[in-house]
Amino acid sequence: MTIYVGNLSYRATEADLKAVFADYGEVKRVVLPTDRETGRMRGFAFVEMMEDAQEDAAIQELDGAEWMGRQLRVNKAKPREDNRRGSWGKTQEV
Repeated sequence: MTIYVGNLSYRATEADLKAVFADYGEVKRVVLPTDRETGRMRGFAFVEMMEDAQEDAAIQELDGAEWMGRQLRVNKAKPREDNRRGSWGKTQEV
C-alpha cells in the first residue's frame, strides 16, 4: 500500500516526512512530486512503509493533523489512472 499525503507545506522535505512517519514504523520510501516546468513541489507526497499495520496507524493518526501550519490529508493512495493518452490512445471495437 502507498499513503497519499495532501495539503503539504511547500517547505516540507523528504527528511521532514520521513521523521514524521518514522513515529509509526520504518519508512520504505518517500516521493515528493514536483512541477515539470517550475521544479516547485506540488503540495503532496507519497509515503510507503514496511508494514500495512504501520501505514494504517499513520493514516489514522495523521489525517487531519496540523503540520507546518497546514491541515494534512492522509489516506490510502488510489491507483494511478493514465489519462495522458486521451481519446487518441483508446482502441474502439467495430
